[in-house]
Amino acid sequence: MQPEAPPNTPLLPLRFERVGYRSRSTSLLEELSFSLDAGPVSVILGPNGAGKTLALRIANGLIAPSSGVVSWNGGTERARAESTLVFQRPVLLRRSARANIEYALRLRGMARKECRSRAEVALGALGLSKLGDRPARLLSGGEQHRLALARARALAPTVLFLDEPAASLDPGATRALETSITNLRDAGTKIIMTTHDLEQARRMADEILFFHRGRLLEHASAEAFFGDPKCIEAKKFLARELTS
Repeated sequence: MQPEAPPNTPLLPLRFERVGYRSRSTSLLEELSFSLDAGPVSVILGPNGAGKTLALRIANGLIAPSSGVVSWNGGTERARAESTLVFQRPVLLRRSARANIEYALRLRGMARKECRSRAEVALGALGLSKLGDRPARLLSGGEQHRLALARARALAPTVLFLDEPAASLDPGATRALETSITNLRDAGTKIIMTTHDLEQARRMADEILFFHRGRLLEHASAEAFFGDPKCIEAKKFLARELTS
């Protein structure tokens, strides 16, 4: 296990060093090496099956790599406490929107009064104040995604991982969600996200990591990637000619 750093050490950067992952005899990720710093919104792009979600889950610690090393400047224990992953299909409990947030906070050992206060602030920040008492399962798709973000916001993560956060949402719900993500970034949260939506990546990303068949082929600023991609696979992807 990675040794823990002194308490005042910044959590980031997050580093992948020759990280690979195999499922039985199939290689799904091959020797990924990159470093992600605080600040920029980091977007992982690539066609279906490129390994985007798998890399995100390994970064978050949900899955152990088959080879290589994942390390945090501030240590893995702090990373577990200070990072949150919002899945493509939000995982919500069979209770009210407010109770979903309060439950997550109670798991962190917070007092009931603080849980209620944080939940109310988070609901308000995501435009969900009037829906606090509604069962989470009865919210619309866009509202459920915003609730998942509200729950993440209440936990005040240093790093927020988002897996296809706007999948299956209509354009209005997508823009509302993007505004919420931008607000989290502006409040100091590092955003690391996957998306299949090129236009969303253009709107949101500061830097791009382009994956293809389990390999990292490009890691560049969004401006450089969209303006002059270096590899033929990225050029085809931007031209919508690469699907796998």
